[in-house]
Amino acid sequence: MIVRDVETDDMAAITAIYAESVANGRGTFELEAPDEMEMTARFAAVAALGLPRLVAEIDRGVVGYAYASPFRTRQAYRYMVENSIYVAPEARGRGVASALLDALILRCEAMGLRQMVAVIGDSDNVGSVALHRARGFADAGVFKAAGWKHEGWRDVVFMQRALGQGRNTPPDAPGLPLIDKKPAA
Repeated sequence: MIVRDVETDDMAAITAIYAESVANGRGTFELEAPDEMEMTARFAAVAALGLPRLVAEIDRGVVGYAYASPFRTRQAYRYMVENSIYVAPEARGRGVASALLDALILRCEAMGLRQMVAVIGDSDNVGSVALHRARGFADAGVFKAAGWKHEGWRDVVFMQRALGQGRNTPPDAPGLPLIDKKPAA
């Protein structure tokens, strides 16, 4: 398995992996899968902030992807990111998500980021919860019955992990270049 940065040619595979998760999974609360143009725009927005976007390859095929995105857009949150990880059904259980999350954590720590949060769709998503716990994430809360998908109410599980020095020292990097959004007058 190879974990590497996302390239333009990867977007079709990324779009297909995500579409399968939208249609069959509970990890995302989207109900209609975005097309490749929309996924490309989403990844471009992440790239514009300098955040990591990674894919995992097995036998030259993309079988999973992960990226970090801003947790919120207010300036005080500029040292905190949210992770997202999706793996193709045929590659699940083969260490793809672990490899992607490990690489994502290292990249975010190298940027001077201090906290990572996982926002996990559904309390029954035991694989994702276990993956994050194994990587040092702690439970941070649950929103019960936060979304309706696949004919049932789904919880949202929040987990959090310190990156680098976490909260032990003041930041030594500028953080993400976010701009506070002004409320409408």
